[in-house]
Amino acid sequence: MRRRLTLLVAATTTLTLIAFLVPLALLLRGVAEDRATGRATADVQGIVAVVGVGDRDAIALTVDQLVASGRPVTVFLPDGGPPLGEPAARTPAVELAATGTSLTAALDGGREIVIGVGRSGGTAVIRTVVPEADLHAGVTRAWLVLAALGLLLVLLGLLVADRLARSLVRPIDDLSAVSHRLARAELGARAAVPAGPPELREVAGALNHLAERIQVLLREEREQVADLSHRLRTPLTALRLEAESVRDAADRARVAAGVDALERAVTGLIRQARWRSAESDSAACDAAAVVRDRVEFWSVLAEDTGREMRLSLVDGPLPVAVAADELAAAVDALLGNVFAHTPDGTPFGVSLSADRVLVVSDAGPGLGDAVVSRGVSQGGGTGLGLDIARRAAGGSLHISDNPGGGAVVTLRLAAVLTRP
Repeated sequence: MRRRLTLLVAATTTLTLIAFLVPLALLLRGVAEDRATGRATADVQGIVAVVGVGDRDAIALTVDQLVASGRPVTVFLPDGGPPLGEPAARTPAVELAATGTSLTAALDGGREIVIGVGRSGGTAVIRTVVPEADLHAGVTRAWLVLAALGLLLVLLGLLVADRLARSLVRPIDDLSAVSHRLARAELGARAAVPAGPPELREVAGALNHLAERIQVLLREEREQVADLSHRLRTPLTALRLEAESVRDAADRARVAAGVDALERAVTGLIRQARWRSAESDSAACDAAAVVRDRVEFWSVLAEDTGREMRLSLVDGPLPVAVAADELAAAVDALLGNVFAHTPDGTPFGVSLSADRVLVVSDAGPGLGDAVVSRGVSQGGGTGLGLDIARRAAGGSLHISDNPGGGAVVTLRLAAVLTRP
């Protein structure tokens, strides 16, 4: 916008200067020509009296003096003798002046001035020529001055236009920066009231109101999630008491582990809902330890359902830029999908490589062309499990089918950035 305003002012200024300077330049050239012509006419007017009454010798002496001063003057007498002064042929303008007419005619390389003077025996003609250099003396320099003045005015107009455009664009840039900060979840960003047009002030006020409204809605949503999470404490406590009453030690341990995992998830949800801030971006954990812990938890269920589990886990520590709770939730979601969407006895595998790539594969029916997204799943679920895994990895999740059958889910985890 700033560039367009500057170009608009530059074009307008240039057209205005052209409309003003071109006629002025032509006027200056005409004035110079008239000045040179008037000076030459005045010179020859001084010898009109001598040509009208003097004899041939007196006229010749006067004309020679004028020629010696640099003025090319020729006098044609009516007696038919040779012309006096500067040698020249009789031109049509001379023939016309011999009838008693005075005139100025254009000539190659200058301008011709002829004056008819009556004397006894006929009409004498005084002729002089104004060279092109005399006609346009000083015109080039005047044009250069006009061009420099026009360029200076254009530059001045560009400077003023740039200042004006900057005063208009700067508030818009500030509003754009605030909107980008809000898009990056910096909800404390506010737009200062600009000093520009009232429309910009209205936009700034609307943007600030929108930011405040977003903060209020997010606060209410987090409070509702936290309240709902707290309400889950009571059934969790009851479930723990029921788990302790199970007689079989293995079953009691498995159910207690499940209750512990659910309680950790609820606790993490409460903490995330209440105290989530920009500092959460710096969360990190040991991916090897977290994945190994969750695999041990699911191994009990795998044994009960007759599933063979193939493991290939890198030795830790393997730091990743994901909170332990979020990574545990992602692993639980991926393994939960395997148990939910494949029949009992279907083998599956879990691998974690040193380049922080987690792969969960199974020998089930596969996904085919199914599209899985949050809230939408063609596999009979809600799609939330894979969405949890995708968000834990920062969006780097790939789903494909095994050539030999079954699904493969690849989760690429982000490395922890080291600060210098």
